[in-house]
Amino acid sequence: MSEKALKVGIVAGEASGDILAAGLIKQLKKQYPNATFEGIAGPKMQAQGCQSLFDMEELSVMGLVEVLSRIRRLMFVRKTLLNHFLTNPPDVFIGVDAPDFNLGLELKLKNQGIITVQYVSPTVWAWREKRIFKIAKATNLVLSIFPFEKQVYDKHHIPCEYVGHTMADDIAIKPDIQKARLSLKLKENSTVLALLPGSRKREVDTLLDVFIQSCLLLKTDIADLNVLIPVVNRQRKDQVDQYIQTHNPDLSIQVVIGHAREVMIASDAVLLASGTATLEAMLCKKNMVTAYKLSGITYQMMKWLYKAKYFALPNVLADEKLIPELLQNDVTPQRISELLLPMLTLQGGDEQQVLITKFEALHESLKKDADVQSAAAVANLIEQQP
Repeated sequence: MSEKALKVGIVAGEASGDILAAGLIKQLKKQYPNATFEGIAGPKMQAQGCQSLFDMEELSVMGLVEVLSRIRRLMFVRKTLLNHFLTNPPDVFIGVDAPDFNLGLELKLKNQGIITVQYVSPTVWAWREKRIFKIAKATNLVLSIFPFEKQVYDKHHIPCEYVGHTMADDIAIKPDIQKARLSLKLKENSTVLALLPGSRKREVDTLLDVFIQSCLLLKTDIADLNVLIPVVNRQRKDQVDQYIQTHNPDLSIQVVIGHAREVMIASDAVLLASGTATLEAMLCKKNMVTAYKLSGITYQMMKWLYKAKYFALPNVLADEKLIPELLQNDVTPQRISELLLPMLTLQGGDEQQVLITKFEALHESLKKDADVQSAAAVANLIEQQP
């Protein structure tokens, strides 16, 4: 434990980064009780005492073309943060995911002598591997959350530590389904589908309708289908509620703020937007269908740039197709419902057990006490400085 009044600049861009950053802050405070944290923070970070200079929603944008529509505002936010941190230099700046925003900020701060850390590697293993040289110029250290990433950095002799994923530490290898159902007041034998259309406004706009239409098709075979939609904040709840009020689908739908993990554990299957939520569903040992739709231009560009075989994280980690992943024109109610129906009605078979066994092995590989490991890596970097 150090009495040093450590000053930490930290920026997270979405809900998954908020989780990682909050765990890191909590552990850093144990080593530096007098530490202060400021930057762009979500609710979990703020609960740990981090001051947010902008709403995290400002950075919650994805897609090459989609970013362009917000570029002026994003540049203003980054310039404001840069001026703030140059005027009030932190002992270390930590960018949590959001690489397109954070790396540019980190580069300028590092050039002014400020220690910089990128927590979550950009997907150099999937596309634009040459970005790794920009990352090297912008950062003193990369904290990777997946085991295969460190090999890429080691190949180029760039400082990187694999710390695992905090969700793998927080979720039991064998989750308690009955406990989750009790906490959500669900009937023990009801059929439950967890529906997660994304944490960003654009994702919900794009996917919610096709997801609900899929559920309506499922209801023709599953009369007692219960749909639970966990959302990340009040803005997303208002967005989902507005859709339900406007369309009034003939479904049993419950919308809750937070509790995504409990909802997934309690469910029989999960339908969700591609992203970190697929990792969480895997850790909850749930079969799932994941889908994503990009703008037409972004999709064409990504077809050319993206080199990995899969985009769903469970498939990427396993290097095999464990779960169905649908993209662009394949994201239809008919296709989604066809894939989900056996997951919801044929529980406990041999195929399901094989899948769960593979999920458990992946879970063990990510379970490294990430909050402690990441905080120790940051503290070690700070203490190494002259």
